[in-house]
Amino acid sequence: MEKIILNAEARTDLGKGNSKHLRKEGKVPGVVYKEGKIGINVQLVDRDLWKVLHTEAGENAVITMNITSGGKSAEKTVILQEAQRDPLNEKLLHVDFHEISLKEKLKVKVPVTIKGEAPGVTEDKGILTQIEWELEVECLPTAIPEHIEVQVDDLRIGDSIHVKDIKVLEGISILAPEDQVVVSVSAPQAEEPEETEEEVEGEGDEPKVIKKGKQEEGDAEGGEAAPSETAE
Repeated sequence: MEKIILNAEARTDLGKGNSKHLRKEGKVPGVVYKEGKIGINVQLVDRDLWKVLHTEAGENAVITMNITSGGKSAEKTVILQEAQRDPLNEKLLHVDFHEISLKEKLKVKVPVTIKGEAPGVTEDKGILTQIEWELEVECLPTAIPEHIEVQVDDLRIGDSIHVKDIKVLEGISILAPEDQVVVSVSAPQAEEPEETEEEVEGEGDEPKVIKKGKQEEGDAEGGEAAPSETAE
């Protein structure tokens, strides 16, 4: 496993004002937790942090963090716990790390990747649906997979792949229920019959009502109708 190093500085000035000032300087405030408790408040260079979180391991990268404080440095092994981003530009606003031991198993979520082509789609015109986009696993930090591959080469219409069907390396346990469906192929939806021209033209036409009654004498003879009397 490639060693990923990230430099950080301990920070004592806390609060929203200080965090805003750090961001203007191209830095990101963060916290390193240990066993659920706050350990050290840190600040990191934005571009360095971005590079670390965009390796092949992604946000599950095991990081060696060198924390400088008062001229001294301490090395800690950490993994990203949470990243807060600006909803408009995805810029990092704050990060939380969790200090780990390389000898203790941990739980992380790993993305699911579909591999191959399902004949139920290519030949039978079915629809492939991915129900689970990530799965939680338990393993040692050094064994965290970059992704979980799901092969769909044998799937026909009506077939599904469950958690119990997925093969992972020894030492990795998928924590989802064994009968959880991850991928399935269903029959194509029946197309609705097209409307005929007559049906389209007839839509919205109001029925015509013809009133029948005794014609005035003028009407019957082709002359002008006599004016009706107005009730007082």
